[in-house]
This record gives sequence, C-alpha cells and structure tokens, in this order.
Amino acid sequence: MDIWEKMYQAAIRVQNGRVISPFVDAGGVAAAILTKAGNIYVGVCIDTACSLGMCAERNAIANMITNGESQIDKVVAVMGNGKVGSPCGACREFMMQLDKNSGDIEILIDYETRKTVTLRELVPDWWGETRFE
Repeated sequence: MDIWEKMYQAAIRVQNGRVISPFVDAGGVAAAILTKAGNIYVGVCIDTACSLGMCAERNAIANMITNGESQIDKVVAVMGNGKVGSPCGACREFMMQLDKNSGDIEILIDYETRKTVTLRELVPDWWGETRFE
C-alpha cells in the first residue's frame, strides 16, 4: 500500500456523511494530511446554515496543529462520491501561511493515476512569499 492509499483510506474512515442537526451537516468531504514528521491527520468538512463551518482540509490541519505539528508534506481531499479533489481557495491560502516551504506541499488530484500538483502550482505568485525571508 502506497502513502496515497494510506491517506485515502484514513480519510474514507472518518468521512461518514451525516446530518448533525437541522443546521449542520458533516462529512461531505474528508481530508488526510501527511506531515513532514510522517504522521497522518484527518478531518471532515462541517457545513453550517450560518456559514461558520470548516473545510475538511482545515479541520485536518487544526488536528495537526493541536498535536504540535505545523509542516505538511502531502494532502488528499476525498469528495462524497469517492473521487479526490483540489482544496478550495481558503484552504490553499491557509496552507501557504503555515510554513515558508508550504509551496512544496504535494496535493493528490487524481487517485487512479496518482497525479499530483504542488500547492505553489495552485497558488502562483503568492502575496506573502517575502514575509518569510
């Protein structure tokens, strides 16, 4: 089993799309991140009627930060249909702000072929680059 399979399976295990209340749904998307230290953290999206929810990727990142880490190596986001997808703009921005090397984060965009892109490819000419110098 390769690392993408491990991460994909970790995300699928927590996905479990569900209704929490008349105002909150969870698990439409699940994400797994692999840290530079080799740990996998997961999260699910939490959608709310008042738009105060959280994307799966940011939920996984919050889990990582809660556990004392802040450097991401790889990311996979699994949609409700089992396909992988690219992080939204807010998640891309959040990841870019974590570390000076965040542009090197590898993101799986095709599970079957294992095609990846770097975060830098998704966020070219990032506005905050010079603040890390």
